[in-house]
Formats: sequence, C-alpha cells, structure tokens
Amino acid sequence: MKQQLTRLIQDALKPQHIEVIDESHMHNVPKGAQSHFKIIVVSDQFEGLSLIHRHRKINGLVKTLFKDSLHALALHTMTPQEWEERHGAYPQSPQCMGGGK
Repeated sequence: MKQQLTRLIQDALKPQHIEVIDESHMHNVPKGAQSHFKIIVVSDQFEGLSLIHRHRKINGLVKTLFKDSLHALALHTMTPQEWEERHGAYPQSPQCMGGGK
C-alpha cells in the first residue's frame, strides 16, 4: 500500500519531497494492516490551490485504494516555499481516539 500511494503521487505531482508513513499500528486494526497513512507532499502543483483543493487532488489520485484496505489519510500538502518556511516540519499525529493500541 505504501508503495502504491507513493507511486501514484510521484507520477502525478512530481513532488520535490514526499513521505508516506504507515500509522496503522497507532489504530485499532488487525496486526499487519496497512490502512492509515500520513502523507507529506511538497509540490509546485499546489501553488495557488487552497488546502481543500490540495487534499482533493491527493484523494482523487488514490481513490481506488479506498476500495481495498486504505481507510484514512492524514495529509500535509505544501508548496516548496511553505516547506522551506516551516523548515521541513509537519505536525505529529494525535493518538487514535477509536481504541488505538
């Protein structure tokens, strides 16, 4: 799943930076599940787009994976300038409220 997500986003957005982090272990899912991911994407293609439009762009790219085992994405989408201004930092994910292990 991680490789599929990475490939779909890389092929479409040609990002300057991408991280796909499997956070499934933080949730109440079966052992070995690959269902919850944090994705950090830095791309010129986000220039002029609102946050909701950036997220829609990513969700549109990976929508077929939601039919499989993908359940949730935490998206952090930035332009190269925003990434530089944040010094490559992004928020940590909160603990799962649904019974994480």
